[in-house]
Amino acid sequence: MDDLSERAIVMAARIADSVSGKDLDETLQSLTRAAVEMLPGVDDATITIRHENGSLSSYGFTADYLQELDTWQFDHAEGPCYDGVTHNAFTVCGDLRSDPRYPSYGQRAVAAGIRSQAGLRIFESRRTVGGLNVYSRSAGALADAAFLVELFSEHARSALAYATQIDGLRDAIAARQVIGQAVGIVMERFDLPEDRAFAFLARLSSHRNVKLRTVAQELIDERD
Repeated sequence: MDDLSERAIVMAARIADSVSGKDLDETLQSLTRAAVEMLPGVDDATITIRHENGSLSSYGFTADYLQELDTWQFDHAEGPCYDGVTHNAFTVCGDLRSDPRYPSYGQRAVAAGIRSQAGLRIFESRRTVGGLNVYSRSAGALADAAFLVELFSEHARSALAYATQIDGLRDAIAARQVIGQAVGIVMERFDLPEDRAFAFLARLSSHRNVKLRTVAQELIDERD
């Protein structure tokens, strides 16, 4: 087995482990750590999400200084992190000191010790887009890792899809528990059967134009 095949197998196993029993936030953090551990030349990483309303947020920071760098890219619409989730699915910058695409961001990144960077889209749905951002303190360090970064993204895409489903399921279970608790409160307070207590909450939700879970949680908080 050649070194590349062995890397691919280890990478798949490492990423599969990153989603085992974890929610979405934990999965994002595990994926960025795996990127640093497994991708040659990568010193730090984040994952950016472009939300349905167009806003951008990063998660899974492997170092504190990355939050400032990512936020700057979002605010100024400049940088590989921004490009990866807006314009180009695969954006690589070999040397931030001289890349004409990033005249302002390049100076800022270099001042923070970053010399090369890549932004790679790893998932896309009707509502959200996600990108893996990898940072290196060496110029040109990411050029040779392009194939492995792309391979990593394929595994990460599957991991995130799974984690999103699990997160959605957990949210649904939590919502059902909250609503059930609120129905019980209404039944006790107004001496109503379960179906009428639920209908009461549903009407209140519709009248106020807020989610049923929100109405239920407010009722629980009020009682507490």
